[in-house]
Amino acid sequence: MAAPKKGRSAKAQSRPGRALVLILIAIAALTGGMFASGQTTPRLGIDLAGGTSITLTAKNEPGQPNAINKTNMDTAVDIMNRRVNGLGVSEAEVQTQGRDNIIVNIPKGTNSKQAREQVGTTAKLYFRPVLTTEISGADASASPTPSASGGSKATGKATDKATDKATSSASPSSSATPSATATSQGRVVSDALKAGSSPSAGSSASSSASSGATPAPSGSADPATAKLQAQYAALDCTNKADRAKAGDGAKPSDPTVACGQNSSGQWQKYVLGPAEVAGTDIKKAGAVFDTQSAAGWKVTMDFTSGGSKKFAAITGKLAQNQPPQNQFAIVLDGEVVSDPSVAQSLSGSAEISGSFTQTEAQDLANMLKYGALPLSFKESSVTTVTAALGGEQLHAGLIAGAIGLALVVLYLVVYYRGLSLIAIASLMVSAVLTYVLMSLLGPAIGFALNLPAVCGAIVAIGITADSFIVFFERIRDEIREGRSLRPAVERAWPRARRTILVSDFVSFLAAAVLFIVTVGKVQGFAFTLGLTTLLDVVVVFLFTKPLMTILARKKFFASGHPWSGLDPKRLGAKPPLRRTRRASAPVDTKEA
Repeated sequence: MAAPKKGRSAKAQSRPGRALVLILIAIAALTGGMFASGQTTPRLGIDLAGGTSITLTAKNEPGQPNAINKTNMDTAVDIMNRRVNGLGVSEAEVQTQGRDNIIVNIPKGTNSKQAREQVGTTAKLYFRPVLTTEISGADASASPTPSASGGSKATGKATDKATDKATSSASPSSSATPSATATSQGRVVSDALKAGSSPSAGSSASSSASSGATPAPSGSADPATAKLQAQYAALDCTNKADRAKAGDGAKPSDPTVACGQNSSGQWQKYVLGPAEVAGTDIKKAGAVFDTQSAAGWKVTMDFTSGGSKKFAAITGKLAQNQPPQNQFAIVLDGEVVSDPSVAQSLSGSAEISGSFTQTEAQDLANMLKYGALPLSFKESSVTTVTAALGGEQLHAGLIAGAIGLALVVLYLVVYYRGLSLIAIASLMVSAVLTYVLMSLLGPAIGFALNLPAVCGAIVAIGITADSFIVFFERIRDEIREGRSLRPAVERAWPRARRTILVSDFVSFLAAAVLFIVTVGKVQGFAFTLGLTTLLDVVVVFLFTKPLMTILARKKFFASGHPWSGLDPKRLGAKPPLRRTRRASAPVDTKEA
């Protein structure tokens, strides 16, 4: 049994070229992939490439004086991080500063503008029943018809493929006086609030409105209704300031006013009932392109089990009403993005389709997917960060790295002589693999090279050189014991391999722990250190050891040339280990 094992071992040792061919093929494939991806240099972080730094300040919600706390701030940071990462922005940093500020650093890149728009967007989503709607402000006078279309910027659908129906509500005549218009709108709001309380009331109210009958006075309205009437009458959705303040302070359980843009680009104002379904009831969302119709890009949403029941309940209720009270408004951060009508109870999932561009659909899906921020924020400052300072630091760091590498090479040449060629070649292979992988990981996982990552790469020079030194010293130990070079290499490798693996495991474990427990730029240092540690194992096993095995057969090294670094005399080697047969004493034939 021992003989076959020895034969297999000798066969494996005689073909180290296979490992060298394997690693060279891997380098060629990775390099080809790098050029094919078009990313031939590593992505740079904000400290090296420049970018935008945004300071967001949290605002207290109405009726929630203690909403700004550590829990809500940490939740907001986590959601912002996931939104930005979902866009593929490399090395964006989101962190709290003080009690109510969040600092967002976005490196310069293709998605940095989208990321800036999304980080501070609250993305609170509600499904509210439409009580009444009409074209607002200057758009109403410019409209060719006196009635308002119920379709908003995007049409809405659900799994049952309910189609968006054109709806209208009574609109005051353009010749009416302001006081008459306000009175008419006040009655519309009052009647709409009454109609929204029951399906039958909604049908009768809509019928009377469509017949042209003047609604009967509703008597003295309660203060909440009167306030809503005044807000609706004064609301001009063509005015940006009015749109921003529409519905301020309204709770999800209260009726409110809102603005939205229809498919014709006209602004409409709405009176909406209490929220029936919230964004927290959405399980997942995505942007897809509708190839079956001319709708183009749309956003699909799947509800949770509880959300599906709520959605079925509200659509079943609205289906019994007449337009516009058979519509539900999808309200995102106070603005109506869609107001589809329904004819039957729907459940399961819904979709928002219409005149979305790909970017708009992906942005909306991204915000819905990762949830709403627990707080509202305002931009306190926006600063453009230049890469000048980072460039100077990078230049200084590269000089320091070059000096360190030169000292390592000088030490290897002086102390190991010919063996230094193996070490230098291995360092070059490790450097090529590190560069190519960093370039590929940019578009793949959003890795960006920052100053701490550069430091991690410089530290890795010492880790890699240490592995070579361990192997070389084991070989020298075997030569000191009197063995020739080829068996010395094979006997030294198992002992050196064990030491190298233990050392690299400790380094990788430290890098992994550092990556998990830290945030921001320190993670770049930990990631680079872990990556280069793994590459050290690959290079030592697939390049350094096979190359040493091949060179051990060459006369220059095998004969122990003084410049090979393996001269037995310089190493103080013992005489060769040989078995000698003891000579037997001569036999005296006479005595015998």
